[in-house]
Amino acid sequence: MSLSVFGFQAMWSPYFFITVLAITVLYFVLIGPMRSRFKNSEPATLKQQFLFVTAMILLYICKGGPLDLLGHLIFSAHMGQMAILYLAIPPLVILGIPSWLLRSIVELPIVKPLLKFFTKPLIALILFNGVFSFYHIPLIFDVVKTDMVLHSATTALLFIAAFIMWWPLVNPLEEWETLSGVKKVGYIFADGILLTPACALIIFAETPLYATYTDPQAWVNALQLCVPASMLSTLDLGGPEMFNFMSPLEDQRTGGVIMKIIQEIVYGSILGYVFYQWVRREQEQDDIDALQMNPQTTE
Repeated sequence: MSLSVFGFQAMWSPYFFITVLAITVLYFVLIGPMRSRFKNSEPATLKQQFLFVTAMILLYICKGGPLDLLGHLIFSAHMGQMAILYLAIPPLVILGIPSWLLRSIVELPIVKPLLKFFTKPLIALILFNGVFSFYHIPLIFDVVKTDMVLHSATTALLFIAAFIMWWPLVNPLEEWETLSGVKKVGYIFADGILLTPACALIIFAETPLYATYTDPQAWVNALQLCVPASMLSTLDLGGPEMFNFMSPLEDQRTGGVIMKIIQEIVYGSILGYVFYQWVRREQEQDDIDALQMNPQTTE
């Protein structure tokens, strides 16, 4: 059955599109007409603008486009959605915001003390991976997926925890740097290890774990979070097999594999970025040391 049966609003979330568009416009206003109001501001690079816009496009695709609806229908789509939302978007946003603007945000009286505490590497790792793992315990998952308030709160908590987890790795502010090059590499590997148990539980389970993707009534209840009740009442829905060519167990295992593959791609990319930054800093320091030892070379 085609996703179009759920209607335009469920497929494209126009209100969420307006929200994402407003955030994007605000970003360009801050780095453009309002830039002069910020201390030590410089023009945002094309790379930064590209990264931020890419993050906003991915955010809309994940939470506003058909992928969000599909994530309520098929477990593998849900895991792909989560992987992009929590592993790809946060680092793109952080790297896409110029340092002077990012500094103004994190130095806010309410933000600074909380960020200082929660972005300590060990706390950041445990917070994100702990919340992610607990969320995928079947009993918790099925309750959250059928309650609008719990689902919204959990999504927001995971999204914030993802930003906190990525902060020690990619934040460009030297005064906020808590990890050196070698420690960042270890942090990435530790992050991958901590995320593995949740993926392994999903991939190697012998039976389907989640009622919201196997039980027709629980599945319909979960759909109410993204499909208007007036639309659902007009549809004759049997169960998730109407939209999935895989069995529930195959779908579940595929979801775990998708999460792990995207994790490896993102973490590998960040590892390359960290290594490049590390080598560049070492080279710059070597050049400074060489100039200090041989000042006549500058004459």
